Amino acid sequence: MLQELELHCCGDMSLMGISGCRNLQVLKLIGCVDGFYNSVVSDIGLTILAQGCRRLVKLELCGCEGSYDGIKAIGQCCQMLEELTIRDHRMDGGWLAALSFCENLKTLRLQSCKSIDSSPGLLEHLGSCPTLEELHLQQCQLRDKQAVKALFLTCKTVREIVLQNCWGLEDEAFASATVCRRTRLLSLEGCSLLTTGGLESVILNWKELERLTVISCNNVKDSEITPDLATLFSVLKELKWRPDSKSLLSAGLAGTGVGNKGGRFFKGLKV
Repeated sequence: MLQELELHCCGDMSLMGISGCRNLQVLKLIGCVDGFYNSVVSDIGLTILAQGCRRLVKLELCGCEGSYDGIKAIGQCCQMLEELTIRDHRMDGGWLAALSFCENLKTLRLQSCKSIDSSPGLLEHLGSCPTLEELHLQQCQLRDKQAVKALFLTCKTVREIVLQNCWGLEDEAFASATVCRRTRLLSLEGCSLLTTGGLESVILNWKELERLTVISCNNVKDSEITPDLATLFSVLKELKWRPDSKSLLSAGLAGTGVGNKGGRFFKGLKV
């Protein structure tokens, strides 16, 4: 009857022991942690897990070394899976394409990943996650433009995008997010390379955007807000704007009606 399990320092064969937990719904699997322990969880272990624990709803993989085949097995066997967290992965190139087999996935989280996918392959072969609603990236390296583009294509149906303290996210890479046209919420924190123009070029294409948060993104400037961007701000349901410590906009928003549907933009803004 076990439903929730956290397993540390495990290898492929040790997963045979939990494959009999037929009612397991929440699993955190930690294979390798730098400086503490180093166990290999490969496609073999992920396949064993997938075939035994078919009722998984939430799965977190930390320090695992699988690839396309392992993620595909999870997607095909664990059809109830709604939330997948991948932390500090050591996945082989091409694993991203297997996410399309997770047909009921609603939330994807990537945390502390040194790369997204070293070799995502041809973009037209990627597929997508049809039910995905939330994409969260935290402390990930986003310097590989091709990998970032592949990620956004795979997650193009997403409604919420949260990027927190991710390194290397500059305008060209972020432009790939234009494909996520159903986005209603965007939260950016600590994205220091992204500029006002790069932000604007994406969010003006999102006709369903309702909530925007921009915090500690030092290359996003009040002085560079265009009339089109100001108009967008005025109709958002929620706006949190603190791109740097010098921002005057966040102070000027108080009591102006901005953040309420149809609210007016504050008079002191120069565009």
